[in-house]
Amino acid sequence: MESGKKLRVGLYARVSTRDQNPALQLDELRQVALQRGWEVEGEYVDHGISGSTTKRPELDRLMDRVRRGKIDVVCCWRMDRFSRSVQHLVATLDDFRVRGIDFVSVRDPVDTTTPAGRFAFTIFAAVAELERGILRERVVAGMDAARRRGEKIGRPKVDVDVARALELRAAGKSYRAIAATLGCGAGTIHRALKGAHVDGPQGGYQMADLGPVNTAV
Repeated sequence: MESGKKLRVGLYARVSTRDQNPALQLDELRQVALQRGWEVEGEYVDHGISGSTTKRPELDRLMDRVRRGKIDVVCCWRMDRFSRSVQHLVATLDDFRVRGIDFVSVRDPVDTTTPAGRFAFTIFAAVAELERGILRERVVAGMDAARRRGEKIGRPKVDVDVARALELRAAGKSYRAIAATLGCGAGTIHRALKGAHVDGPQGGYQMADLGPVNTAV
């Protein structure tokens, strides 16, 4: 941040029902921005949306502005107004840390613009890494359990009519067109034909295996 340049802040508020008024939250947020000398980039208010709701149009718009580098500080009234869940809060603050974005919650002791507040980023980053580690362990454990039960791990196999695919290819059809005709992906067709034909003397195709082959989707 250039010396003397004002920090751009995005103010976020949320009310759970349509008849609730976000004025209390916004008044405090504006006052904090004024006291800190921040430039208010925008006010983002979600109306009639509960805390656990995944889709929040204004929060999503705020996060888009953050990703585009238009905001330096995100300020909310309370963390439970901002976060969808503990996991969402941890992941979002870790993302802010990586991007160099500060986070201030007016009614909570969280203000990463201060040295003491930046310590919160360290804690949230550690929690985020712990959650990622636990998730990896669960995935590995689940795969091991599936293998012990004799289940196959990985992408499903599909049968490809190689003879038909070779005919279409020899007729000048693209991999995408052949895939559309046979009802599978272009990558599947490419892999199937790679091991099922050789170039003919005039660049045509000689069928090396006319039966169906199993290949990954």
